[in-house]
Amino acid sequence: MSARPADVRLNIGRAPIRILHVVNRLDTGGTEYGVLKVMSGLGDSEFEQGLCTLRGFTPKLAEHPLLEKRLFVAGQSKHGPQFPLFRLARIMKAFRPDIVHARNWGGIEAIPAARLARVPVAIHSEHGYELEMLSGLPIRRRLFRRGVYTMTDQVFTVSQELRKYHARQAWISPDRIRVIYNGVDAQRFRPRPELRLDLRARLGIPADSFVIGSVGRLVQIKDFLTLLRAGECLIRRGVNTCVVLAGSGPEMPRLQEFVTSSSEIAGRVFFLGVSDHVHDLMNVMDAYVLTSICEGMSNTLLEAMACGLPTVATRAGGNPEVVEENQTGCLFSPRDVNGLAETLYAFAVKKERCAQFGEAARRRILRTFTLERMLNEYCQLYLSLAAKRGLLVRR
Repeated sequence: MSARPADVRLNIGRAPIRILHVVNRLDTGGTEYGVLKVMSGLGDSEFEQGLCTLRGFTPKLAEHPLLEKRLFVAGQSKHGPQFPLFRLARIMKAFRPDIVHARNWGGIEAIPAARLARVPVAIHSEHGYELEMLSGLPIRRRLFRRGVYTMTDQVFTVSQELRKYHARQAWISPDRIRVIYNGVDAQRFRPRPELRLDLRARLGIPADSFVIGSVGRLVQIKDFLTLLRAGECLIRRGVNTCVVLAGSGPEMPRLQEFVTSSSEIAGRVFFLGVSDHVHDLMNVMDAYVLTSICEGMSNTLLEAMACGLPTVATRAGGNPEVVEENQTGCLFSPRDVNGLAETLYAFAVKKERCAQFGEAARRRILRTFTLERMLNEYCQLYLSLAAKRGLLVRR
């Protein structure tokens, strides 16, 4: 899939614009998959793209066909402070990008490196939260962000809420930060009712159970424990409930121990690990649950809605910008087990409500959060900034 805005005129015969995307680590998180979606969606005819990681990569993702001879590593995977500024600058001088696009705090050093390497265009974007960000950033981070933001040609976030947060933390006007919403491939992620019973049988899930689930890295900020506790509440109220969790991460042992020790939910939770078939797994569920303490804009939330699932998400971060409350889904306060359980119980006892909300959720995706719309906005951003620097000429 390739996207190009109609309002940017390109000169025939020009060389492709070179973009170097920079992330902290190439892992199984939403930001990294988002980069790969952008690289794939923009294609090779107008852009030549590379990916640089500061702290190594997951071998499985490094084998992605898009990254053949396009993956650069500027640092080591070990924990602790590193100073990759000059290594980044050397990579940039070798790759010779027209645009460097750095993502999140973990990749922010790419902006001063781009200026050191005399890259024409530097972009920084913020895609989500880390747990320690919720109480505010340390003063040194706030000062560093403010300085880096002034070096960029553009800063953007993936939600209005995240824009306000970073503007406040960096002491700048929100008007200086653009918003580009995430997008989902609504053809790949779509309702597939014909898969439902077959997939449940393969996974060992009873056909008549009420299946709630979630997808994501098993980390503290996602708070999957709240989902499991809500599942216990449903079972105590007589709902034949199963829980599906797809993903991996450091919280896995803790979550598994909780399930094993629970008299209600033991044997009813399916840990599926990292999967390349999330679009199929969504069709196993009756309702999708996002229990994150905070979010930028959840790709899996968009994917669930595209699959026609009613969603129950925390009233935090960018979630209220996605879920239209009591139309496409419901919102609840973070860590509110009883509130989540009550909402899910209403879906469990009124299946027609699930269908109505799910249909409305997919319509919302098709209206506002398509992959095509997102790619068009990225393309327009890259080309408009390249044009300002005189890069859209024969070379």
